[in-house]
Amino acid sequence: MADRILAVDDDADILKVLKANLQLHGYEVDTADTWAKARDILSAVQPDLMILDVMLPDGDGVEICRQLRKESPKIPIIMLTARDKVSDKVMGLESGADDYMVKPFETLELLARIKACLRRAAPPSEEQVVIGGLKVDFRKQIVTIAGEKIELTPKEYKLLCFFINHRGEVLSRETLRKSVWKDTQIYSWSRVIDVHIQHLRQKIEKDLSNPEFIITVLGAGYRFMD
Repeated sequence: MADRILAVDDDADILKVLKANLQLHGYEVDTADTWAKARDILSAVQPDLMILDVMLPDGDGVEICRQLRKESPKIPIIMLTARDKVSDKVMGLESGADDYMVKPFETLELLARIKACLRRAAPPSEEQVVIGGLKVDFRKQIVTIAGEKIELTPKEYKLLCFFINHRGEVLSRETLRKSVWKDTQIYSWSRVIDVHIQHLRQKIEKDLSNPEFIITVLGAGYRFMD
């Protein structure tokens, strides 16, 4: 699946060029020319990386970056700005940005920095993981419980892998929706996430009344056994 990038800039020409070049290199791209529009996109999908202009008509990019770091600490952010002073770069990086580029910029350099940020943000690659009686071979995409192979649907497998890559963390339904169902429209009242978790539990848990792997955290979401 292609990485998804949200580009936020009030310059329509820059957004147009960015979108064309990023799509040409295989990325899915959302664009917004205001912070308000970007918030709407973020409420629906969680991008794998953000490109954020420092000077937006309805918000200061530095303050926006600080807020994003609290809400979505793992999304890499590359700041774009016309400000080229060292103090501006330091302020941008200290606000939580992963990288900082001054306009005008070379597309090839931006692409290299995007790849570097995504590489650093990617979870450590593991060929297989063993948690209790559960074993997942990521290379072969085989899941076993106590040595017995179990069959998962593609969405159940993706959900399981997301849980494993974030084991020990409390994951809200919103986080799961934005990450595992990011290409699918799911309404707030839908129970599709809970249904998939129920099906996954039925396949990997010995005792559904006392789950070993996927723990419900009341009022918060789910946590996978660390």
